Order: sequence, then structure tokens, then C-alpha cells
Amino acid sequence: MPIEKLENGTWTHPSRLPLGCGWSGHCTAPGHDGETPSQEELQQFCNLGYAAGCPRLPAERTWDSVRFGARTMVSASAADPHIRLRYVCERAHRPADHGLLEFDPASTSWSTQHPDPRLQRMAECFLMAYLETRKNREEMRPVAR
Repeated sequence: MPIEKLENGTWTHPSRLPLGCGWSGHCTAPGHDGETPSQEELQQFCNLGYAAGCPRLPAERTWDSVRFGARTMVSASAADPHIRLRYVCERAHRPADHGLLEFDPASTSWSTQHPDPRLQRMAECFLMAYLETRKNREEMRPVAR
């Protein structure tokens, strides 16, 4: 369960991680709920998905990894844009579940949420990284004169 951004990770391309950057947090595997993974476990397993080498990984699980993508949507009928997050849950390198979540930046609330609190928290973390990346890109954009 991701809790806070991990600033001292050693990934070559942290923006390519499934949640858009590295995160620290606690384990939600049965029998290990609430345990804090080591820095090495965060690097090798928790932030990547497909954690076959993790000693806490349950044999019976619904997903191996979750992937997200986001897009800001602006429609003629709505004055305020909203953000759509698509997710794909993978099991054995194949899609096992997928769906769409929506976030309304104007009200800073989710229009649609996932019923699994773990996936919802991952979506929230991905959204934070997505918004930060967009903000950084806008700040770097040259000003038209």
C-alpha cells in the first residue's frame, strides 16, 4: 500500500514505474498486513509488480501488477476538465481486470472510485505523479510573445 513518495530510489527511469514514481508504504499481503518493506524490497518488488522473489507474495492472488494511464478530458458540455484514469490489472502478464476511474480537479474529488482500497490508493498515487509531471511540463513550456 503506497503511503508517500520515495525520493531516494535508485531507478534509472522512475517516471516509468507503474505509479509514475517510487513509493514507500506498508505490505498488504495476508499475514503481513502493516509490515514495512525494506528499501531493497521497495526497489526490487513493491514498486515494480511481478514480485516473484518477494517472500511475502501470496501464492493465491488476483493480480501481479496494476498499470495506469491518464488523460485530461475537456468537453463542450462541461466547463471544467476532468481526469480519466484507465487501469489494467495483470496476472501472469495478461489482462485480468480493467476499468476507468474519474477525478474532478475542480472539486478535488473522485467521480468514480475503485471498490478495492489498495487499487484506489494506487490510483491516487499515480494521479499525484501525473499532475506533478503536467505541472513541470507547463512550467518548462516557452512563453509565447
